[in-house]
Formats: sequence, C-alpha cells, structure tokens
Amino acid sequence: MMSYIDIGVNLTGSAFRHDLADVIARAQAVGVGQMIVTGTDVEHSQQASELCLQYPGVLYATAGMHPHHADNFDQIATDVFREFAGLPHVVAIGECGLDYNRNYSSPQAQRSAFEIQLEIAAEHGLPVFLHQRDAHDDFVAILQNFRATLVDVVVHCFTEGEALAHEYLELDCYLGITGWICDERRGRALQQAVKCIPSDKLMLETDAPYLLPRDLKQLPVDKRRNEPYLLPHIAKTTAACMGIAEEQLAQIALQNTKRFFRLD
Repeated sequence: MMSYIDIGVNLTGSAFRHDLADVIARAQAVGVGQMIVTGTDVEHSQQASELCLQYPGVLYATAGMHPHHADNFDQIATDVFREFAGLPHVVAIGECGLDYNRNYSSPQAQRSAFEIQLEIAAEHGLPVFLHQRDAHDDFVAILQNFRATLVDVVVHCFTEGEALAHEYLELDCYLGITGWICDERRGRALQQAVKCIPSDKLMLETDAPYLLPRDLKQLPVDKRRNEPYLLPHIAKTTAACMGIAEEQLAQIALQNTKRFFRLD
C-alpha cells in the first residue's frame, strides 16, 4: 500500500466533532499515515496542538491566523504563536497570508498579521503554510521581502494556472494540490499547471472538510464533507494530469512532505 501525508486538514472544526477517531482510522487504512492539522486562529491552533498530543506521531499541527481573522491579531496572538512555534509537534507557521475576496478583515490588518507571522517563522526556523486569494500582487510583494529569511514556503491549496505557478516557483515555493484538480470545470487551469511543477516542489492535501473531489465514483462516508481518506484519489488524478504513475507521485509527494515539515 502506498503511503501519504495530508498536509492540510481542518480537523478542529465542527464537521469532525462527532467522529474524529473514525476519520483518522479511515485515513490510516488507505495509507494516509500522518496528517498536518491546520491552525487558523489562536483557538484553533490551540485545539490543533491538543489533538497532536492525543495522536502522537500521527497528527502534527500548524499554528497561525488565517487572513479572515486578521482584525483580531494582537500582541496576545503574537505571543501565543511564538510559544506554539517552540512545540515539537508544531511543524509550520500558518495558515497565514492574504484574502481580498471578501475582506472579512481589512487588507491593512491582513498585511500586518501576515508580516508578523513570517517574522515568527523566520525567528524559529519554521516553514510557512500560506493562503492567497484575490491578493496576488500584495502577497508576492510581502513574500519577496521575507523570502531570504524563511526556510521553506508552501502555497497551500494552489488552484491557479501556469503563470502564477511559475511566479511562486521563482520564489522557491512548494505548491499544495487539493481536490480542486478533480473538478472538470474549475480545475482545468490547475490540471495544466501541475505539468510544469518540478517534482521536488509538489505536495498533496485534502483541505478537509472542504473541496470534496467532484469526480468521485462513490459517495463519501459523509456526503457533506471531504476527508483525509480521499487523498489517494487526489493523488491518482494529479498523477494522471502529470503523465506519471500514481506510485511515483505518491513517493515524490511523501519525500517532499517529510523534507518540508522535518518529519521522520
């Protein structure tokens, strides 16, 4: 059986509250042996950290504040994330970045929170787990200013085409591929873009419970949500788009993920 690591799972949300143990067991049964739980604010970063203690060696966490919550980023949050950054099971800072799609937080607050979190990552030698939506120019400008101080960067849930992929690759970023690639309508640009991603810069994620793959032949366990056990399906579709064997892609993604997050 092939082995996988899901680099982005939102296991602290209400969607998984009633059957988390089953969700993790289903993932492990198909080879998804480890998962990175995404921290999206102070509360959920704390919850992600606590989950890691319940599932040592299986779950790891990021710690950070999503741009949607940037208006709440203050000195307390800064201190908390610095503390989390010192924990052995916290393997990246994030999810952080910019999202101008709905501006749940002001662009100014988003930029400030993003910069502070990049500073924390640089101070602790941790990689960053990044989010960008409708804010490409500002996102790239800030990232360019910090890139030399950061050990590693992944643009989580990359959904764009070749042009943006090349821009991120020029900044030596990894790209996280989700079930978006399984969408025969919205995923066409990404299906082409993965062909130009170097094999050492690609990782896989479900972003569960979001982004349920559209091309599933069987209904998921819970038809309303995505789960980590569907990561091999995403890998299969990605491999087909890249024109390589699924086994080869799985091994590439596994090696990249272990290297990026410093996992044994």
